[in-house]
Amino acid sequence: MKYLDEFSDPVLAKRLFDDIRALTTKPWALMEVCGGQTHSIIRHGIDQLLPEEIRLIHGPGCPVCVTPLEIIDKALEIASRPDVIFCSFGDMLRVPGSGRDLFQVKSEGADVRVVYSPLDALRIAQENPDKEVVFFGIGFETTAPPNAMTVYQAKKLSIPNFSLLVSHVRVPPAIDAIMNSPDCQVQAFLAAGHVCTVMGTKEYPALAAEHEVPIVVTGFEPLDILEGIRRAVRQLEAGEHTVENAYPRAVNEQGSPAAQKMLADVFEVTDRSWRGIGMIPQSGWRLSPRYREYDAEHRFSVGGIETEESTVCRSGEVLQGLIKPHECAAFGKQCTPRNPLGATMVSSEGACAAYYLYRRLEAPKKAASAADAPAKEASSVG
Repeated sequence: MKYLDEFSDPVLAKRLFDDIRALTTKPWALMEVCGGQTHSIIRHGIDQLLPEEIRLIHGPGCPVCVTPLEIIDKALEIASRPDVIFCSFGDMLRVPGSGRDLFQVKSEGADVRVVYSPLDALRIAQENPDKEVVFFGIGFETTAPPNAMTVYQAKKLSIPNFSLLVSHVRVPPAIDAIMNSPDCQVQAFLAAGHVCTVMGTKEYPALAAEHEVPIVVTGFEPLDILEGIRRAVRQLEAGEHTVENAYPRAVNEQGSPAAQKMLADVFEVTDRSWRGIGMIPQSGWRLSPRYREYDAEHRFSVGGIETEESTVCRSGEVLQGLIKPHECAAFGKQCTPRNPLGATMVSSEGACAAYYLYRRLEAPKKAASAADAPAKEASSVG
């Protein structure tokens, strides 16, 4: 299959590992911003095969994981109402709120449905004019355009019983917040390629210059990630801090003008809370005044719900890259995918879920060197 087997080639992977090893003379800490990249790194053992000087920090790149607890509780409140059909992607149904999740609400009789597109929810609204149909719109810049398009279509077709519960967040302000944190250890970023297919790369040069960090736009297959790491290490060793696009087959500087135009029409930038992190200024979207009537939070008057995070779950520290999942005392004990304390254990892109799936039985260990174990290197990546 094109762009699958080719980007897991163990021979090419070994060459990239060798290049990274040859470049590396100092300790460096790199953060991947995307949960999909985190899973690829852990699944293929990339972090264990890198030179011991290279440390990968898992960032807040899972959209399910950073959806704040108060938004989950608002979703539960809305979904519980008898006149509501609540629609969501499947990965949100098991994310715990303060005391329960959407699966439990569904088991209690609520009409909660898994859909595969926000347009499915709009169709359900057309077919059920006597019900209020709500779609749970979460995610980064990648999922925001189709959700914006759905609201645009609802207004254009005059469908009054559809609304969107919005929890969209933006990556560049999160990078800025991470770099401004007094505990920050990040020296370079692997930026999420799918986000940049929508927004392009034009927001990143200012961040790279201000914080003096390399930012390399990277894909999700093993060779994509290794090439991103190679470019980031080369810049770090040379004392450079520019933006590089290591994912040109999908990303260009301008991104998708049509998607950006739709976003600018339907949404407006706002401050957003990130689960486990807190408020990040100008880091999210909400519906613009022109489309405010389709805002579920406004329509169902749930804006006043406030919550407190679990004192046991340390997912906030995981999302900030301050600890690895297995360093949480609850990991694999009180907190498992079947009984999660936090969203990072629920989501298919969550760091805790990745460690539970691929590394549950042992703490991560670095290989002495890929040169000492070429067969292991090839099998881990291939």
